[in-house]
Amino acid sequence: MTVADPAAFILANTRFQAVPHAPEISLWLADEVTPLWRLTEEALGELGVAPPFWAFAWAGGQGLARWLLDNPTEVAGRTVLDFAAGSGLVGIAAMKAGAERCRCTDIDPFCGAAVDLNARDNGVALDFTASDLLQASPPQVDVICAGDVFYEQPMSARVLDWLKQADAQGTRVLVGDPMRTYFPRTGFELLAEYAVPTTRELEDMAVKRTRVWTLAGGD
Repeated sequence: MTVADPAAFILANTRFQAVPHAPEISLWLADEVTPLWRLTEEALGELGVAPPFWAFAWAGGQGLARWLLDNPTEVAGRTVLDFAAGSGLVGIAAMKAGAERCRCTDIDPFCGAAVDLNARDNGVALDFTASDLLQASPPQVDVICAGDVFYEQPMSARVLDWLKQADAQGTRVLVGDPMRTYFPRTGFELLAEYAVPTTRELEDMAVKRTRVWTLAGGD
């Protein structure tokens, strides 16, 4: 199911606001999850759709965006994939840090429009694909960024296996995660830790301790 004009839907139901932990970036974000979720179901004409992840700056993505902005040499002049991009926050951070190009990927029907709007209004260019990249081998890019991807099974296991494939072929894998339930407890090297402002609309606390990791060569 698709929406006739997802960009218009986003503009009508969100507001452009600074990201708490990366205020250099502003996004079209919702203030409350439940009303927007209901509107999303109405717009798509179906019930039980996934939450509107694209409309919020999740803790893992905020931490990863902050780390890229503070460590631009990680992506400067390189090709980047923002996996499960949501709003495109991490991709925007990568481009602001000097990436040669960045492609965002997400299967949510609103994400393409959200990424386009957010990229435009932050003065960067992002590519986007709605293809499920887990169905194939990881693309040949220099860096893959993944924020908040370990929140449910069995997807977490599939994502981890895919990221390990990317690491094995020489891609730098960066992950932002506030130690969600299915985050692997081994195989990662800690790069940074942040106290990220969030909201009880999304999380179990107003400030979420969030970590940025890289794969430690697999295990």
